[in-house]
Amino acid sequence: MMNDPFARLGLDREVLTVGQLNNRARLLLEDVFGSVWVEGEISNLARPASGHVYFTLKDAGAQVRCALFRQNAARVRQALREGLAVKVRGKVSLFEGRGDYQLILDTVEPAGDGALRLAFEALKEKLAGEGLFSSEHKLPLPSHPRRIGIVSSPSGAVIRDIISVFRRRAPQVQLTLVPTAVQGREAIGQIARAIALADRAGFDAIILARGGGSLEDLWCFNEEEVARAVAACATPIVSAVGHETDVSISDFVADVRAPTPSAAAELLAPDNSDLKLRLDSLQQRLLLRLRNRLAHDQLRLDGLARRLRHPGERLRQQAQRLDDLDMRLRRAFERAHALRRQRVAQYDARLAAQHPGRAVALLRQRLETLAQRLPKVMNDQLKARRLQLQAQAQTLHVVSPLATLGRGYSILLDDRGQAVRRAEQAPPGQRLHARLGVGELTVRVEDNHLTPVNLSLLD
Repeated sequence: MMNDPFARLGLDREVLTVGQLNNRARLLLEDVFGSVWVEGEISNLARPASGHVYFTLKDAGAQVRCALFRQNAARVRQALREGLAVKVRGKVSLFEGRGDYQLILDTVEPAGDGALRLAFEALKEKLAGEGLFSSEHKLPLPSHPRRIGIVSSPSGAVIRDIISVFRRRAPQVQLTLVPTAVQGREAIGQIARAIALADRAGFDAIILARGGGSLEDLWCFNEEEVARAVAACATPIVSAVGHETDVSISDFVADVRAPTPSAAAELLAPDNSDLKLRLDSLQQRLLLRLRNRLAHDQLRLDGLARRLRHPGERLRQQAQRLDDLDMRLRRAFERAHALRRQRVAQYDARLAAQHPGRAVALLRQRLETLAQRLPKVMNDQLKARRLQLQAQAQTLHVVSPLATLGRGYSILLDDRGQAVRRAEQAPPGQRLHARLGVGELTVRVEDNHLTPVNLSLLD
């Protein structure tokens, strides 16, 4: 690109694209307006998730778009709001994508005393996010404090007003001033150190006090260092800064806020007249309780006196009871002893009945009986089996082929030992074995009478 993007503009008829036109316009604006301060009112405020901030800065007759990118917006992002009058610093530029004329900002400050208000809101939101204002961290004030520390300026009406209230309401309370400056930059560190010193002194409560003034006069009580010192204080602390309409960061962090220093003293100074009335009431209640207790105890004593007996009578009763218990014990012992003797006799009888000698004698007797019965049973069994065998042998002989052979019949067997039952099984010339009732014969078949016999007619 050329070093001077505007050198040829107007010299000839150069045709630019829209992007080239917006680019050259942006470069021209940024070159001419390097950094400017502009004052106006915020409108159309947008805080997208990216962390950037976009808004329109306007006055009675004009407006301009503004962009505050994330790295510059972190400190003031949450404090910005619609209608806030601000002074901004940035460079004039152009958003080429839409051709929008805009300011790219690096600084945003409220106009007038708004700068302090903006810082106040920013710190308030930061400490609230950390939980320093939470009621869970608030300590209760003591009902009857004996020692109170006052963190304030030794000069001025504030300390005199606090002393006057305690002198009137509770002169018995010991007051200790922890002096510090309460205005200016040097007061910030002094107030924080004075609070820490008072916290270590063991007071029952602490009053942080200052009289009224402008926002700038009271600003040291809106500093983070002082706020954290109040939050770290382990002693109950009352913040009484300015008049009733004045509000400081210390008021939010303290355990209790008082509208004025005198009101703070009244919160911690028990009124003696109220205490006297309460003491009288407690005294009357105590006397009434004592009378009731004495009457109750008298009634109880009378009842005990009527129930009281001579020790000799109690001893006689106890002796009689002792004799009765002794006799009952003896009878119980005798009954238990007799019961145990009876149970031992029963166990002896059961043991004798189950003695192994008796069982052995019974088994021996049974063995002898069985030994006598065994030969007879064996003989009876042999005789029965012998008769059964003879019967079966006769039955077998009846159906045996040997009996048939004995009646004159014979059996013909071929050379394979098969019985010949039909004539066609034995062709002529075949040798057969004939089994007889007694012995065997070898025979030859001459004719089976199956083939017709041809007889010669001439013979």
